[in-house]
Amino acid sequence: MKELDVITFGEPMNMFYANEAEPLHEAKSFSRAIAGAESNVACGLARLDLNVAYMTKLGNDSFGKFIIGELNKEKVDTTGIRFTSDHPTGMLIKSKVHDGDPEVEYFRKNSAASTLNIDDFSEEYFQQAKHLHATGIPSALSESCHEFTVAAMKFMRNQGRTVSFDPNLRPNLWPDKQKMVACINELAYICDLFLPGMSEAEVLTGLRTPEEVAGFYLNKGVKMIVIKLGAEGAYYKNANEEGYVKGFVPEKVIDTVGAGDGFAVGVISGLLEGKSTMETVTRGNAIGALQVMAPGDMDGMPSRKKLQDFIESQNKLSNVE
Repeated sequence: MKELDVITFGEPMNMFYANEAEPLHEAKSFSRAIAGAESNVACGLARLDLNVAYMTKLGNDSFGKFIIGELNKEKVDTTGIRFTSDHPTGMLIKSKVHDGDPEVEYFRKNSAASTLNIDDFSEEYFQQAKHLHATGIPSALSESCHEFTVAAMKFMRNQGRTVSFDPNLRPNLWPDKQKMVACINELAYICDLFLPGMSEAEVLTGLRTPEEVAGFYLNKGVKMIVIKLGAEGAYYKNANEEGYVKGFVPEKVIDTVGAGDGFAVGVISGLLEGKSTMETVTRGNAIGALQVMAPGDMDGMPSRKKLQDFIESQNKLSNVE
């Protein structure tokens, strides 16, 4: 049985992104890449030389084959992926921008990944991993995906594995805010490491400061919370320590998509490598900054050397200032 550092699951999609900066409806040529929060994290961790597996359900179509090929190029284990001929692989189209957020349109309704269900869950496959990373996106896709998510997180906790959870709120995928908050908090209470952004935390709790939010979730059984604060950095708290970690200032923000996924890559990898909490959160801030300076959803996910070089160069600049 292969030993894995991390396993994750979700909905990877084919992303067609415009080659020229213009309104999406005027774009005439596109390039293709893989997209999806969980696949971003899987590939980011693999680039840091961790052994990572990705689980999902794909259509028996060219889009599904493309995703398998891209994940394999990143050295992500795909042996647990299921296939169906009854539903297609999801896709999206995205504009190119030089500033701000791009236009994005999704074509994922009734996708293969949305049919993921408890019968697709393999205890043998998941227990190969030391750590599970989950997000709130699968639960927004269907009730069966939510049941899969709950089962996976509870199983890994019961097996003594660690579990991280990024809410990744997508209000447009949920029937209403009340359902979203209830389901996401149900999952948050299961995890060891919770990774919300501050705006997400306000939606989920109604609380307005990182300290209040941290106290709320730690009282629910979460062992550690790291709250993303955008350009300001991040706040963390566990049973023994808490503090703020200053963010890195990007040279230029090109595309903000994937910044939170990059942050998750940094924090998860740091904790698995036994780094201090301060070093771990610093790594999350660094990868988040690198990601927003790149044009694609995961183009900024660095190699271990690029990450170290970036942190050292930023530290030198801070010392000079």
